[in-house]
Amino acid sequence: MVSFTSFDIFPKTLEDYRVRTYAGALVSVVSSVIIILLVISEVSIYFDTITDTSVFVDTSRNDKLRINVDITFPRLPCDYLSLDAMDISGEAQLDVFHNIFKKRLSPRGTPIRVEKEELNKAVVPKEDEKPIPSNQYNCESCYGAETAELKCCKTCEDVREAYRKKGWAFGEMSAIAQCVNEGFEAKLEAVKNEGCQVYGYLMVSKVAGNFHVAPGKSFQGHHTHVHDLQMFGKDASWDLSHSIAKLSFGDDFPGIVNPLDGVAKTADPSGSMLYQYFVKVVPTQYEQADGTVINTNQFSATEYSKNLGTSTDHGLPGVFFLYDLSPIKVRYEEQRHSLASFLTGLCAIIGGVYTVSGLLDSFIYTSMKSIKKKMELGKAS
Repeated sequence: MVSFTSFDIFPKTLEDYRVRTYAGALVSVVSSVIIILLVISEVSIYFDTITDTSVFVDTSRNDKLRINVDITFPRLPCDYLSLDAMDISGEAQLDVFHNIFKKRLSPRGTPIRVEKEELNKAVVPKEDEKPIPSNQYNCESCYGAETAELKCCKTCEDVREAYRKKGWAFGEMSAIAQCVNEGFEAKLEAVKNEGCQVYGYLMVSKVAGNFHVAPGKSFQGHHTHVHDLQMFGKDASWDLSHSIAKLSFGDDFPGIVNPLDGVAKTADPSGSMLYQYFVKVVPTQYEQADGTVINTNQFSATEYSKNLGTSTDHGLPGVFFLYDLSPIKVRYEEQRHSLASFLTGLCAIIGGVYTVSGLLDSFIYTSMKSIKKKMELGKAS
């Protein structure tokens, strides 16, 4: 009867017949170090995630697009700037102030802290500007721009807003009592050397459109978007030097690259500049390993600039971002390695290194033994 031990595929040799060599010890030490390094690498790969990428047609509808902005204009005051957004559907947001903030900057670029008392403090009018008597009932005229909802304009800003809604240009301020009494021109003169940081976010419809930052109060007139620059004079020039600290569409996700972050432009002093950034927005879905899904967007951008002072073409000085959306959606999915693949990798590392080192040790031992035998017989050359 065949003994059960005959099934052993790992026969052992007697201890007396085992030979230990210096070469074998060196191969063993080197092999052990290699195994340890490869096992550490395999463990790090196991705990790391891999990202699978796929593309498909974007079928989402009626979504809103969030635009995050942080742009600094070192030589344009906040009181001069207006941020507007519009799209091809006809929807327009003029002089956006919801979720958009403007921070005044000194000529050195440091934030100007404004106390509450200073905000309410009127600038003393110039000597040649005599105060105009106010209405005793505190219901000042809107100078023809009254509506059913707005019948009184208590401040100069109220008059400007009423004019904007009517689509009228805001011209000579010396004839407007509120502006004279508030010293509005003096205010504009006092801040002319300041800068402005415009930051926050916009919520727009998910269709092609544009948003821009430009000087002057904006209004819509005869299906045309207009910025009122008359109050600054015909020969006014604008330094539209700017730096973009942040421009993104939606939430960030691991590995995202926003190509316009860190872009800085210095305007040509010979005339007002028009900057245009053409942006292609790619809808993106990022699914993390824990199942969290981030619906956001990536984008690519090209740019164009023109000096309106030297060009024969007319245009509005400002910084424009014209965006369009791709019909293709990109999906990233984080995946982890399975335990089975991890164990298979460990076995492959240990078994492979052990086998190769065994073959190498056997070759070295056989070669050394053969050379030694030949030397003993006097046949070694």
